[in-house]
This record gives sequence, C-alpha cells and structure tokens, in this order.
Amino acid sequence: MTEDSSTEKQGGDRYRVVVNDEEQYALWPADRDNAPGWRDEGTTGTRETCLRRVEEVWTDMRPASLRRRMDGPAADGTEQR
Repeated sequence: MTEDSSTEKQGGDRYRVVVNDEEQYALWPADRDNAPGWRDEGTTGTRETCLRRVEEVWTDMRPASLRRRMDGPAADGTEQR
C-alpha cells in the first residue's frame, strides 16, 4: 500500500485506486465508500500518486473478459494471436 503523507500536510484531497472484476482501474475519494462492484487495489495518496499507480498496472485497457476471449483458443483449437 502506498501512502503519501504530504497530502495531509498540504490539506489536499486523498484518493485510492480501485479495481473491478473486469480489471479496470479508477481513482476514488479515500473518504467515500466504494461504488458497487469496485474494491480497493491497495494504493492511497494524492491524485498524482494514484494516477501513476494506475499507469503502472493498467497496461491493457481491454476488459478482462474480452482479453480472455481474444487470447483464448480459436474455434478450430488453435491459439489466436
């Protein structure tokens, strides 16, 4: 979990990174309950800190179900690429 204590000193907003079942990421205000279907990823801090984390981990923008479908075996049993 990433913490950014400078946010508290500056009085800035705190955020956290959240992720859904499709492995899509978003920033969420740290003082609010998660929206339905979203869970904490583990990173909290400034908006910039959280954006950097999302850029690190969300390298494929396709939803997980689409990635599985596209990367799975083709109808003839061969791997699609």
